[in-house]
This record gives sequence, C-alpha cells and structure tokens, in this order.
Amino acid sequence: MKRLLSVFAVATAFTLAGQPAFSQEDPVKIALVHGLSGSTYEVYSKQLQTGFKMGLEYATDGTMKVKGHDIEIIEKDTQFKPDVARAVLAEAYGDDDALIAVGGTSSGVTKAMLPIAEEYEKILLIDGAVADSLTGPDSNRYVFKTSRNSSMDMEAQALALKPDDKLYVATLAQDYAFGKDGIAAFKKALEGTGATIVDEEYAPADTTDFTAAAERMFDALKDKDGRKVILIYWAGGGDPMGKIKGMEPERYGIEISTGGNILPALAAYKQVPGMEGAIYYYYENPKNEINDWLVAEHEKRFGSPPDFFTTAGMAASLAIVKALESTDDWSTDSLIAAMEGMTWDTPKGAMTFRPEDHQALQSMYHFKIKVDDNVDWAIPELVREIKPEEMDIPIGRNNQE
Repeated sequence: MKRLLSVFAVATAFTLAGQPAFSQEDPVKIALVHGLSGSTYEVYSKQLQTGFKMGLEYATDGTMKVKGHDIEIIEKDTQFKPDVARAVLAEAYGDDDALIAVGGTSSGVTKAMLPIAEEYEKILLIDGAVADSLTGPDSNRYVFKTSRNSSMDMEAQALALKPDDKLYVATLAQDYAFGKDGIAAFKKALEGTGATIVDEEYAPADTTDFTAAAERMFDALKDKDGRKVILIYWAGGGDPMGKIKGMEPERYGIEISTGGNILPALAAYKQVPGMEGAIYYYYENPKNEINDWLVAEHEKRFGSPPDFFTTAGMAASLAIVKALESTDDWSTDSLIAAMEGMTWDTPKGAMTFRPEDHQALQSMYHFKIKVDDNVDWAIPELVREIKPEEMDIPIGRNNQE
C-alpha cells in the first residue's frame, strides 16, 4: 500500500507541475511557432528555424537527443496574424503536447502569444521578435527571450553615435510595437547626454514612399547648428534608407544612421560608406568556437554565411539544451528555475537570462560601413564589441512578484 501511495504521489507531483513524467521512449517535443507565409518577414523566420536546428545539432553532437530522449520538432505557421498565432500555439501546447514553444518573428504577433503560454503554464522562448514590451508588464513568468530587445539596439546605437550637446536627431520608425519601443528606448539612451530629438516620424510597415516624412525631418534638422542625424529604425522592406539618401540629405549637412540588418538588406548600405551604427550580429565579428562552427557549416551547406537571425535561432536551441541537461525534472517550474540566471555559450559569446524579466543579456557590435566591390553587401566592419554591462537595459517586469 505504501508503494502504491508513493507511486501515486510521484504521478500527482508531475501532474500538478503541468507536465507528465517522461519515459525513456518519450521524445522531447519543441514547437517552432513562426510566420512562414504572408509577409516579407518570412526570410527572418526561415533563418531562425535554420539556426535553431543547427544549434540542436551542435549542442547534441549530432545525435538530436537530450539525456537519451529524441528531440521532435513541431513546426507551426502563424501567417503573421495574431489570432492564428494564438491558435497554433495553443494547438502546440494542448494537442501536440509540446514541452517548450519557440517563436515568433514579428513583435506585434508575438505579443498576442504571451497569454497563451500563461494559460497552458508552459515556456515560450522568444528568439526573433525584439520589442521591449515582450518582457514588460503584460508578459509573464513563462516567457523567456533570447533575442535582443529594443533597448539593446538603441543603447548600442547611442554609444556608436557618441552623443553630446551638439547632436540633433530626427527618427523614422515603423508604427507598431517594434518601432515605438525602439524609439522610446533611443530617447531614454540619450537622456543626460545633451543630444536633442527634434522630430519623430512613424509610418506603416508596408510604406514605400518616404518623401513626406523625409521632408519633415529635413525641415526639423537643416537649420540646427551642430551634428545632424536621421536615425532609421526599420525592419523588412520599403528601403527607407535608400530612398531618403536619394533625396540628398547631405545638402543640409544631414547624416543617416541605422542599425545592422540581414545580408540582403546590407546591400543598400553601400550608399553610406563610413556610416556608424550598432548591429546584433555579423558573421565575421564574434571570435569563438561556436561561431567558427556555424560559419563553416552554414557556408558548406548553403553556400553563404549565416545571417542576422540564424545566430538568434541557434542561441535559442543552445539555451534549451543547456536547460534540459541541467535538471532531471522537466516540469515547467523546474525548467524555469534552471533558466533564471542561466549563462550559456552562443555564436555571439555568453548570454545570461536575467532572473527579473527573463531577457537574455548579450553583447552588441559597434560597426563602421566598409564597401568592397567584391562583396555583394556592405560590410559592417567591427569597431568594438559593446558588452552587456555597458548598456543600461531596463527591467521589463519583476517575475518574482
């Protein structure tokens, strides 16, 4: 009777923790929940998924097993629609019994997924979307984030611009969470430097004509006595930098600055040689064993170097394997305990999940654009690595509350 009670207690403990006990035959199910159709951001999602799978391969020495359990990947397409994202994430947790879900690509779509993780009491690991609000007051203890956030982008961008009391900036960003969080973070990063924001422009993500916004920024900047910069914070298509550059801002002494981007987008940066900014990743910048492997393997398999989001996907899978290896109990509560404060190695070097809001703290890279006619894209040549401790990244929420 005592043995039966003991078995019942163990089973009940796993049930209360939100996860069944794993037999040796059970696979570890991980859902990749990204937009794979319906947006120009599809290329980001495909890079994320490629990097994620390569990271699993690296972390498991090619076995695709963790502690003897096969890793099973379940792919879900959000179609870049919030309602679809909620539905497929619930399906992954409820019907497919995914232990952990990984996604998504668009900040606006990903924000809609946060309450689903809380409802099912399972981990959602954000690997691509950037907005600070994803680990903000509307987030919850089940959400972790390996992607950088808007504050990292903008703290690093501000450091690259070397702001002072003679710097005047006009900003252009997309009119949704990514753009608005980014500019809010940039304004905070400039506090106390003396730099002045003279105009903020927001445009729909599908905008292709930037004439009116550019003219307003020109008018706000052209008569200022000091350094004058248009900061562009944009993801996806539309080529705002190329189109604004075509309007000759230099006739007013106005510079353009922006953060790094994926390799195809970097082709447009050939128009701005010498431009300085900050980037999340460029394959030549980090010097470590994991990045060496990623670059060599990606070039061998795909004939091109890994891109901006490839390393983001790999960072996520490396985090998951580290967490699974560090605890024998794969209940949600045990995994959260293992991941809070966890440091692990990635192609960018070490990352650490901040316990308070589960944002991964990580380096950024100050670059200066170099043009080489033998390279299809402009090269964001490394000026220096910006370490996490150099950036004042706000805590989005307190997960201990």
